Amino acid sequence: MSDRAALLKGIRVWLVFFVVCLVLSGATAFPLVHELRWTEEALRTLGAPERIPGLMEWIERVRDGLDTADAEHPFLLYGTDWLAFAHLVIAVAFLGPYRDPVRNVWVVEFGLIACAGVIPLALICGPVRGIPFWWSVIDMAFGVFGAIPLYLVRKKIKRLEALTEAAVPGAAVVPAQ
Repeated sequence: MSDRAALLKGIRVWLVFFVVCLVLSGATAFPLVHELRWTEEALRTLGAPERIPGLMEWIERVRDGLDTADAEHPFLLYGTDWLAFAHLVIAVAFLGPYRDPVRNVWVVEFGLIACAGVIPLALICGPVRGIPFWWSVIDMAFGVFGAIPLYLVRKKIKRLEALTEAAVPGAAVVPAQ
């Protein structure tokens, strides 16, 4: 396998991993009410109320809020439907770099910027909305862990670009099929 083919394969593997995570993250925003009930039941079964009471208090508070919103103001949950949809739409954008990484490196860079933006959002909006700091840290971790594969993909794309440019100066990169 040539260096170019190996780079392209590595780029695509990381992009598929990132897209799968993005889709799963989005898909889980649709059934929030049911997911939180299942999570609370699972934590109770595992003895979490005795071991980590702070977590259980937070889960109960969030579940109570979601139950109330679902029963009295279900239109509020429509916002999480749009959040889920946004994840799915963003995932589709990564088909561009999958097909032609060099030409579409900007999508990967956009993703890196979005991942970086998670941190100030969590630090600013978390306290405003009464979110415990430890929960904001979990949210920030999504940005950090999301940036890792994108950073690796960007490095590989830049190497692929340099390899192609060195082989044929001024040539456009045509992805291998």
